[in-house]
Amino acid sequence: MACTKTLVIAVTAALLAATPALAQGAAEPSGVWQTQAGDARVKISKCGGGICGVIVSLREPIDPATGKPQVDDKNPNPALKKRPMLGLPLFSAMQPVAANKWSGQIYNADDGGTYASSISVAGPDTLRVEGCVGALCGGETWTRVGR
Repeated sequence: MACTKTLVIAVTAALLAATPALAQGAAEPSGVWQTQAGDARVKISKCGGGICGVIVSLREPIDPATGKPQVDDKNPNPALKKRPMLGLPLFSAMQPVAANKWSGQIYNADDGGTYASSISVAGPDTLRVEGCVGALCGGETWTRVGR
């Protein structure tokens, strides 16, 4: 009996050691992420077979010019210029394209543009967010907030 118990413990330990990324959730983008500049936090969750991202907090939630909550004032659509930044969807239903990678479009509230984008899990607490306009591409690294 003691031998069986020791074998079970050894096998369990070996399996956990062989899959550290899975044990730490490296391939799981769900959670709250802080942008590289630290100006916003985005909650990523599963949706429609892909992932969605929504702004859940801002470093400066109040617009210093108006004294009111920040709004999507850079949006080219006049009907959307007054929507609150908190709760603003940055991307919806980004679809998986490879292991730990999703592709779709992302909204940039800094300029009101929507761009081709990809998101990939670079580590348990690191997310790479990239976007392209034509041949010009750029990106940033987001950091997981809490666990």
